[in-house]
Amino acid sequence: MVGIDDVARLAGVSTATVSRALSGRGHVAAATRAKVEAAASELGYVVSASASSLATGRMRNIGVVVPFLKSWFYTSVLEGAQRRLMQHGYDLTLYNLSGDANERETVFDTFLLRQRVDAVIAVSLELSAVEVDSLHALGKPLVGVGGPIPGVTTLSIDDVGVTRLATEHLLSLGHTVIGHIGGDVDAEMSFHMPSNRRQGWEAALRHAGVEVRPELYFPAVFTLESGYAAAKQMLGDPRLRPTAIVVASDEMAIGAMLAARDMGLDVPRDLSIVGIDDHELAPFFGLTTVAQHPEQQGERAVELLMRELEGPSGDDEPQNLQLPFDLVVRSSTARPRGERDANG
Repeated sequence: MVGIDDVARLAGVSTATVSRALSGRGHVAAATRAKVEAAASELGYVVSASASSLATGRMRNIGVVVPFLKSWFYTSVLEGAQRRLMQHGYDLTLYNLSGDANERETVFDTFLLRQRVDAVIAVSLELSAVEVDSLHALGKPLVGVGGPIPGVTTLSIDDVGVTRLATEHLLSLGHTVIGHIGGDVDAEMSFHMPSNRRQGWEAALRHAGVEVRPELYFPAVFTLESGYAAAKQMLGDPRLRPTAIVVASDEMAIGAMLAARDMGLDVPRDLSIVGIDDHELAPFFGLTTVAQHPEQQGERAVELLMRELEGPSGDDEPQNLQLPFDLVVRSSTARPRGERDANG
């Protein structure tokens, strides 16, 4: 049976160097790491998970908690996190809270407190002080994705800013009657995302001196179907019909585009539509959107955890790190029809 001594002999390094190179713990020069990995591959050597956990006190496994999986955003964050964890030699255990109301309590009071994960990534979950304290008491590093959590390093985008940017794009084209399909503010999600995105729409209009018309706000539930239904309602009365719509997610925006088509409206000749996300289907539909790069969010969360697992300095205070977002202009937005006709 091939052992660590055999790998060290073939690579021409010490067994300690082999251990550091294959475990990802401690500094090893890139060239040396490559030589060790090549030797291990040639000999068919695989690090024993049980031996590694006994030696390091770790399971080399990260727990990721998400509210539900029926969303491109969450699966994209997971994909980015899983890809980067593999590069560091870690497994991922997924905890999906889309079931009954007791699931969250079970996950945080039982599963995450067992010695099965070394650290936790919480995606779009506004954790309580008790949940945070129980994980910290066991020495489990914790990173949040989606918004600020006291005592936790988090990653988030400016939800007011993304919708404001989308609305400003439409204003720059000459639109002044702009509707908004967003989340239901009466059924708030974690970090008040629906309210924040509605605020961005309103703030952009007010800054431009354009009237905010509450009757042009329609709530939905971040699915293609709900975007379709909301757009059908918004566009049903020609007297109130906007010339453009800001939609709080690309999936809902695609639903709105399909609704406009079914009502005989051309996008963007009769109606401009802009979404938020840069969903993988957005280029196919020619959807103008604000990209928030969810895979990069997952990757960045893992990097922050790896830094903690390597040994926190003790000097870094938890903070909410703002992530970039970018306007991606495609064919779903254009100048209002009347302005185009007047200017030829």
